[in-house]
Amino acid sequence: MPALDTQTKVAVVGAGAMGSGIAQVAAQAGHQVYLHDQREGAAEAGRDGIAKQLQRRVDKGKMQQQELDDVIGRIQPVAKLDQVADAGLVIEAIIEDLQIKRQLLANLEDLCAGDAILATNTSSISVTALGAEMNKPERLVGMHFFNPAPLMALVEVVMGLATSKAVADTIHATATAWGKKPVYATSTPGFIVNRVARPFYAESLRLLQEQATDAATLDAIIREAGQFRMGAFELTDLIGHDVNYAVTNSVFNSYYQDPRFLPSLIQKELVEAGRLGRKSGHGFYPYGENAEKPQPKTEPAHQSDESVVIAEGNPGVAAPLLERLKAAGLTIIERDGPGQIRFGDAVLALTDGRMATERAATDGIANLVLFDLAFDYSKATRLALAPADQTSEAAVSCACALLQKAGIDVSLIADRPGLVIMRTVAMLANEAADAALHGVATVADIDLAMKAGLNYPDGPLSWSDRLGAGHVFKVLTNIQNSYAEDRYRPALLLRKNAFAQKGFYS
Repeated sequence: MPALDTQTKVAVVGAGAMGSGIAQVAAQAGHQVYLHDQREGAAEAGRDGIAKQLQRRVDKGKMQQQELDDVIGRIQPVAKLDQVADAGLVIEAIIEDLQIKRQLLANLEDLCAGDAILATNTSSISVTALGAEMNKPERLVGMHFFNPAPLMALVEVVMGLATSKAVADTIHATATAWGKKPVYATSTPGFIVNRVARPFYAESLRLLQEQATDAATLDAIIREAGQFRMGAFELTDLIGHDVNYAVTNSVFNSYYQDPRFLPSLIQKELVEAGRLGRKSGHGFYPYGENAEKPQPKTEPAHQSDESVVIAEGNPGVAAPLLERLKAAGLTIIERDGPGQIRFGDAVLALTDGRMATERAATDGIANLVLFDLAFDYSKATRLALAPADQTSEAAVSCACALLQKAGIDVSLIADRPGLVIMRTVAMLANEAADAALHGVATVADIDLAMKAGLNYPDGPLSWSDRLGAGHVFKVLTNIQNSYAEDRYRPALLLRKNAFAQKGFYS
């Protein structure tokens, strides 16, 4: 289906930050836009806020004054809802309340033409439930923007049970015409992003609860090894713990208390204490004029006169690490083996989901030190190491010294299954695989949603493929065996692909 013509008038109901942002996007795309809010003066304030934001772009030379004037000229604040009657697309961006949204949609059905598309920007309410009392629920579609709407590329086009495919296709094409990256999703709890992203927060929260290390160190590992824009604690402080905790609880309850979505007691404590993050002045980190952010734990320089590294077997995704060590002047000797790196007293191996202590005992490896996954070992500036309880201090020092010779900061963490990046990526891929299996979205759209909506360095299913067929399944199986919890059960699609020795894109 083609996109809506720019002659089609667009109405946005709700002039808060999200509604105003959506109005700006539509106006910049060339549409005449009605902006309505039941609060007196809110629509005018919304338009003024848009003008203020765009003026900054003009002042920086990133936008012409005439373009700003044209955009603002296309946004018309309206005091009464019936003034949007001739709009061909109406997007509601009001309070997340089922009954209030239903009443608004009923009013819009009475006001607007029969072929007008009604869209909801809801992030948490079922599109099917919103349309259940409509006369023509097939005209209702989810058009879920991400905040701030003018900057974030993703739009989730959400289809309820009755949504017309033609309507969804029109909105998908329109979002593309507006410069966005739309994805299709079915109306299930959390849609794509708010469902698949839960482990990003949950695994860091659990590692903190298990005292693997502190929040600042976990965030640094996520950023500097995983190449995520922000760590989980920085991000939840930015979002607001009341908001993030509420979404987690909503998804948890919507999936009938599935342990995969179990909320964190640590985050519950923060909410109860009023430590909501940046907006309250304190969350995991303090904020304010004189606040000092805690620094990650980084190992001091470890010395080693060793210059020979023995690579035993195929290092897999860690192969760039060996090239990096070679570039640092170390001699690499390659021989057959189980994919380990020997340096001095230490035996280093990429985590496979088992604790180092268990793996050392089970596989008979003396002085084992596990290292974490990195998005790109050739560029990682930090790696997490976890030694087995049996490993000597001298071996731990050798492992630290080896990575430091390659210019990598080292954070020693307590021995926990899957370390940090590996378990986070594995759980993201697990949730993404389950969403794909259940038809929430395609593999490609899930990956696109996580990259465009949350700026992930790669989609979780693409990342899973890069780790190799069956690798994530093995990691999750080992983590589940360690905890004996259903939370870490591998998704059926991961299991099938592992035995077929194929990836999601093969």
